[in-house]
Amino acid sequence: MIVLQGGGPFSANDDLDRRVLAGIDRIVVLPTADAYEQPQTLIDAALAWGGRIGVDVEPLMVLTRSQADEEAAAVVAAAPAVFLAGDSGIHLRSALKDTPLFAAITDVLVRGGIVIASGASAAALCDPMSDPRGGGFAIGLGLVGGIAVIPAPESWPADQLDRAHQLADTPVIDLPVGSAVLRSSAGWELVGAPVVHGQLP
Repeated sequence: MIVLQGGGPFSANDDLDRRVLAGIDRIVVLPTADAYEQPQTLIDAALAWGGRIGVDVEPLMVLTRSQADEEAAAVVAAAPAVFLAGDSGIHLRSALKDTPLFAAITDVLVRGGIVIASGASAAALCDPMSDPRGGGFAIGLGLVGGIAVIPAPESWPADQLDRAHQLADTPVIDLPVGSAVLRSSAGWELVGAPVVHGQLP
């Protein structure tokens, strides 16, 4: 299962996280997209979140592309679930694309595990990836292909959001903070107040 959240990692989706992670005892948390901000603050929030929802959090401090190596991949390969968080989708893409670590994250889904991503990290896992700098789209990581998500659209200027909707050549999901979209073998599930533009594949 893959879970794309609109934002508020480790604070805005506790009820959903409890449901999604029911039966899971451990989750690896990657603060990669906050490499140039405060990744330890994000990890501290993740540890408190894990205590609230009853799951052990294993931080994986991969902040650069050189760290997304076989050693990091081995940590993810042994995990039933992974959570990616942070505010720079562009950095996440450049750090993970075509790396052993990203291959391991992909394999989590293949073997029936759970991948959760929040905010800009959720956008980066899609292809195309929404780009808040101008309302356009870029090549994303492609863990979810053929759709784009716009996290926290309530924070975008209205003209920029309209431009993104007009430029999109795939379905686009607006994901306010506290909302999410899930994809599993059963199909798509919308949680909260997402707005879908187009037909989900």
